[in-house]
Amino acid sequence: MRAVVTGASGFLGRHIVAELLADGFQVVAGTRRAAPELEALGARVTPLELSDRDALRNAFKNADVVFHVAAKTGVWGTRASYVESNVTGTENVIAACEQRKVRRLVFTSSPSVVFDGTDHLDASNDLPYPVSYLCEYPRTKALAEQLVLAANGRWGLATCALRPHLIFGADDPHLIPRLIARARAGKLMRIGERRNRVTVCAVETAARAHLLAAKSLEPSAPHAGRAYFIGQEQSVDLWAWIEDVLRRVGAPLPKRVLSARAAYALGWCCELAWSVTRRAGEPPMTRFVAQQLATSHSYSMEPARRAFGFREALATSDAVERMVTALRQRA
Repeated sequence: MRAVVTGASGFLGRHIVAELLADGFQVVAGTRRAAPELEALGARVTPLELSDRDALRNAFKNADVVFHVAAKTGVWGTRASYVESNVTGTENVIAACEQRKVRRLVFTSSPSVVFDGTDHLDASNDLPYPVSYLCEYPRTKALAEQLVLAANGRWGLATCALRPHLIFGADDPHLIPRLIARARAGKLMRIGERRNRVTVCAVETAARAHLLAAKSLEPSAPHAGRAYFIGQEQSVDLWAWIEDVLRRVGAPLPKRVLSARAAYALGWCCELAWSVTRRAGEPPMTRFVAQQLATSHSYSMEPARRAFGFREALATSDAVERMVTALRQRA
């Protein structure tokens, strides 16, 4: 089978490419930059911008399945930039699938599309989209997810959306390294009462889930036209998990504690300051981040298991050990 991966040079995209190649797929890796590491694995790398409809049509030629992973992430930026990448870009991907008669489209979404600031404990897939959002990333990802799911069954296309949560791994360039850097700089604060349960996802598990979902995807499949949370089978106590990683890499634990309410107020002040002064980069705290760090958001894997045979690719303890070993070597 021939697969195309958008955002193939990103953290998750690279692992999806490797998973597909190991399973015997021919892979076209769409990237915004040179990616010799993907070529070395055996993928055909092609320049790909979500705004370039001709490039998308060319990349999707003869494709059996498209994995749409590319997105503008982060919690700060203009509405227009998020709409262009996450909404208009997804519209362009769907249109290219139609024009090239692609039969399967797997969309990488996020649990943040249904995050409403309250605790979600062992939640299933039937959470509603909130009425409003605190930042543009979850809002535009929710719009994109709805576009993808609505396209299921049109011109023979089968679609589904996967929502991996807090992806981590040995080559993670984002989440854990940033936490460690803030801890070593003395800038990491613990938010909330340290009771929040959170689903985490090894990058190997996220990549495997994309493969499993694609293999059995057709318009009448149980998971067609639906979205699924993806993560490790067992949730973790977020701050205990973070502090365990910090200890194992020799980073200091956060000494300052901020209540959820105080963190939310701080986030509001930071957002206002950054908006008024037009500062570069993300604020050190936002309302969305404050709520994410202080609330529980754990999810059941049972719906994905029933629908397309989901299973974690690596136990959480093994995935953490791999990550810690890699972090120590880099340090």
